[in-house]
Amino acid sequence: MEWLNYHHLRYFWAAAREGSVTRASQKLNISQPTVSAQIRELEQALGEKLFTRSGRALALTEVGRTVYRYADEIFGLGRELLDTIHDRPTGRPVRLSVGIADVVPKLVAYRLLQPALELPEPVQVECLEDHPERLLSELAVHRLDVVISDAPVPPAVKVKAYNHLLGECGVTIFGAEALLRAHKGAFPRRLDGAPWLLPTGETTLRRSLEQWFEAEGLRARVVGEFADSALLKVFGEAGLGFFAAPSAIADEVRRQFRVKALGQVPGLRERFYAVTVERRLKHPAVLAISEGARRDLFA
Repeated sequence: MEWLNYHHLRYFWAAAREGSVTRASQKLNISQPTVSAQIRELEQALGEKLFTRSGRALALTEVGRTVYRYADEIFGLGRELLDTIHDRPTGRPVRLSVGIADVVPKLVAYRLLQPALELPEPVQVECLEDHPERLLSELAVHRLDVVISDAPVPPAVKVKAYNHLLGECGVTIFGAEALLRAHKGAFPRRLDGAPWLLPTGETTLRRSLEQWFEAEGLRARVVGEFADSALLKVFGEAGLGFFAAPSAIADEVRRQFRVKALGQVPGLRERFYAVTVERRLKHPAVLAISEGARRDLFA
């Protein structure tokens, strides 16, 4: 395998920037022959001439211009790395790689991420939606900065990660206008025998709803089960069944899907977590998510 000598590349880059080996040697505080020798070694390693003479000045060859562009990016990234480590502004967007558990409602995910996108410095978000266990494996190898989930890391998952509670809220039942007209009466008895749209069986919300049905003696006629919470709400908008959603986004659910809220399920709470490999949150965008959740979404 071929390896690039970055010392040689740095001397070439300095000479190309300064337009002269002499000025480059002064900048680098080393002798002119040393700079020239290092550039010759780089040319030999690449098998190409990088400079040509233009009168008394140096001019880059076509290959030299290509190498200079790469070198400029390489050493620019090196400066950015040091700036990032020492908390200095870099001028580039802060990258946030976030995993979102597929059971987390899309509206909740958006509201949680919103404060990160409103930071003074630009933030570039990369979102990956998947099953929580797969997201945790990506988190463990540092491909993700944070995982947003509706449950803490299960004890059976052998990943060293920390759960940061973002907040909790109640659970509200929604239905389309036509469905409400067909099922009149007091809440929650009007829901007995009614059609329901439920999240799939492995979710915390599904288990909690089934416990509530049993406690209230409600017969739920399940007409649809959904892994995708947004698709569930689309079916709910069409009047195919009642459905549940976190009370923290009740206004958005009513407005976006043109449904009405029947009431909150007594004692039922939804919790959301930021899972990281850090005991204390450090990433500025993750800190903004945590602070925004407590201040606004779950206040």
